[in-house]
Amino acid sequence: MRNVPHKLVIASRESRLAMWQAEFVRAALQQYYPACDVSILGMTTRGDQILDRTLSKVGGKGLFVKELEFAMAEGRADLAVHSLKDVPMELPDGFTLAVVMEREDPRDALVSSAFASLDEMPAGTVVGTSSLRREAALRARYPHLVIKPLRGNLDTRLGKLDRGEYGAIILAAAGLKRLGLGDRIRALIAPEASLPAAGQGALGIETLSTRPEVAEWLAPLNHSPTALAVTAERAVSRMLGGSCQVPLAAHARWDGGQLRLDAFVAMPDGSRHVRASAAGPAPDAAAADALGQSAARDLLAQGAADILAALAEPADPQAPA
Repeated sequence: MRNVPHKLVIASRESRLAMWQAEFVRAALQQYYPACDVSILGMTTRGDQILDRTLSKVGGKGLFVKELEFAMAEGRADLAVHSLKDVPMELPDGFTLAVVMEREDPRDALVSSAFASLDEMPAGTVVGTSSLRREAALRARYPHLVIKPLRGNLDTRLGKLDRGEYGAIILAAAGLKRLGLGDRIRALIAPEASLPAAGQGALGIETLSTRPEVAEWLAPLNHSPTALAVTAERAVSRMLGGSCQVPLAAHARWDGGQLRLDAFVAMPDGSRHVRASAAGPAPDAAAADALGQSAARDLLAQGAADILAALAEPADPQAPA
């Protein structure tokens, strides 16, 4: 009989969205392994605790995954479920991205009680976002709007909007839809106006590279078309040293047998940006990675290196180590 797991522990952040994602993975695993005891270890990460400063100032997206990795390294968990856009491009030694699940809607969403679109907002309207990528896109297209930082989990952000602290906020459509909050979306923002982040809308499952049996058990959850698209996107970000300090986007989509990739790098104030596209067959991860590297080289040839150099400032000295 094929070796099957008897017990698996999923490490997850404790936010409502993160727990939904972990429950989603647990349900999927129990479909494949009905006799397996699958449990969830909920954890609060540094990224959840520090809400008074932007991610770009306190150490970046890795703050959302470090504690989950510690849990795996210490043997308290077998796998960790992440929103893939929160996963650093380079994982620490000993860890691997074992699975990429099928992607939800990758687009950004406008949430507002007062406005049905960005185009109808008058000058001075306050728009909240946690992302330098979104900020750069908004400042470039809508310079009359006031863009302010927005931290906290999904419910916290929606609460700030409902209290009138913002005229509108921009969130990932995937999270709203997964939590049954699709009716809060006033408009989905086309990728041409706000190109999604690498991995946006996809769930990634991280494991220890020293435990190949766990990756084997998880393999049925992998969605190859999404995994290849995300590989191309993450290759762009990895080659350009993408982090929360860099307004960088990369979005790949399948068009027949071709993978079409768009990417951009910008200054946070929207004053300068470069954009590139690449397309080609991507039958495997190596080809998808090469497609992403091609787009990244195009961005560099257009001057992305100058933008990256201008943004290469040290993180907040008060950031946790």
